[in-house]
Amino acid sequence: MSSMEEESRNWHDMPRDVTLMILMKLEAVEILGTAQFVCKLWYNICKDPSMWRTVVMHNLNEPEMAEKHEQMLCSAVDRSSGGLYNVDIEGFGRDELITYIIQRSSQLKHLRLACCYSVSAAALIEAFEKLPLLEELELTLCPFTGEQTIKIIHCCPTLRTFKLNEQGSRNPTLACDDEAMAIAESMPELHHLQLIGNSMTNDGLKAILDNCPHLQSLDLRACFNVNLVGNLAKRCSEQIKDLRRPYDSTDDYMYLTTDYDSDFDETYADEYDDMDFVSDDDYYEFSDDNELPDYADIFD
Repeated sequence: MSSMEEESRNWHDMPRDVTLMILMKLEAVEILGTAQFVCKLWYNICKDPSMWRTVVMHNLNEPEMAEKHEQMLCSAVDRSSGGLYNVDIEGFGRDELITYIIQRSSQLKHLRLACCYSVSAAALIEAFEKLPLLEELELTLCPFTGEQTIKIIHCCPTLRTFKLNEQGSRNPTLACDDEAMAIAESMPELHHLQLIGNSMTNDGLKAILDNCPHLQSLDLRACFNVNLVGNLAKRCSEQIKDLRRPYDSTDDYMYLTTDYDSDFDETYADEYDDMDFVSDDDYYEFSDDNELPDYADIFD
């Protein structure tokens, strides 16, 4: 018997549970695109609903693959048989995809969307009504206006973790506490809050500290309009176990933290006094008239 045949036999002789644990270490794209086709045993294991409690699918660098990623994600959702708890999507997706996921994943507890420029606030707001168990929500560099973000915040009063990450600006004319106030008013159960690049001021921070008594961690990196000194700094240190300050390092954060187009140089402040700045709420809308087909049988 050749060494290749011996190796193949050893793989097949492994207990099913061990093989399942090994395959679960792979990314969803690797499972659906390659691993499931290795042999009949692996194909059957890859259809096991326990493989699909968590689905992570990122596509920042290959926009031409967006449609295929959508198909794969729908297949993963189908295979979870309603047991999907955690979805992490980056760089692709449309409203139809969000609807497809939510309709089949009422047990969802964790949702992360990053750079999903074609997902609308309206689709998310509708989705939250069908996610009574949602505990953690991350929205990183999503194209929502301030008003839309506030509506999303008001829809999620039971969240324990909320991450709203944007590109911060040093332009003081863009300072705004609306999102911070909405969090303070609507999310009393928060334990963890990340607001990288938020435009809030000290007033917004004080409101959050006043109204989120369970808060344990707070990430204020690139919140350039927060001046964390004096009594406010002392209060944060005493109330928050894990505090990241506005000018702390962002080396462990993979996205751009500063909106340099709207950055503000104090050296030229007088020259800009009479100018109208572009609002952080301005954004581009993306649309696609194509509807997602039924992907239930694409990979099965």
